Amino acid sequence: MFRNLFITIALISCAVACHGMTDKATGISFAPKNNGLDLFGVGVRKKGPIKVYSVGMYASSAAKGALANISKQADKVKAFATLRSSVSANPPTSFLLKMNFGVGAEKMASAIAESVAPRHKNAAEVDELKTLIFDGVEAKGGKATKGTTFQFDCAASGVDVSVDGKKQGNVASSGLSKAFCDVYLDDKCVSAPLRESCIDNCCAP
Repeated sequence: MFRNLFITIALISCAVACHGMTDKATGISFAPKNNGLDLFGVGVRKKGPIKVYSVGMYASSAAKGALANISKQADKVKAFATLRSSVSANPPTSFLLKMNFGVGAEKMASAIAESVAPRHKNAAEVDELKTLIFDGVEAKGGKATKGTTFQFDCAASGVDVSVDGKKQGNVASSGLSKAFCDVYLDDKCVSAPLRESCIDNCCAP
């Protein structure tokens, strides 16, 4: 029984590691690795009926190891809690956003900032994050068109922001880094499919 379980987990891990993943909602694909981090899962961010972007989460092998012995079917609540705590305890974590729908600079920057703000009480740091996003989109014509990418690298040193692979800057705040992760991993996350995908791929059946 245990042998079959380990074989199943190994096959799932190999499939993700070798081929990456595709968000079924948008058809957008994500590579299996990003700056040495493993792809945990993918999901869509929707606003009403609009599929705004797909997001892939990349984290450390240590964070993945904490999930390996938890059954997603037997205890999904524990699986979600462990996902969140293991990512927090084993930085860095990267969130790669790939646009599926065109959004203006102000609207995109505001949407992300408004998701972070309830989770982080330092308004100045949230505004700094918003400015980095806004400036990155403004530099490419003022609109995040379909195919535009945003990367948020969350570490103890803060959050690094990149737009279309070009680094925009860093907000030096470990608290903001944790809050940004919570946007995608806590119980009020903005993409439930991403959380589900992460435990589907990293937990035991």
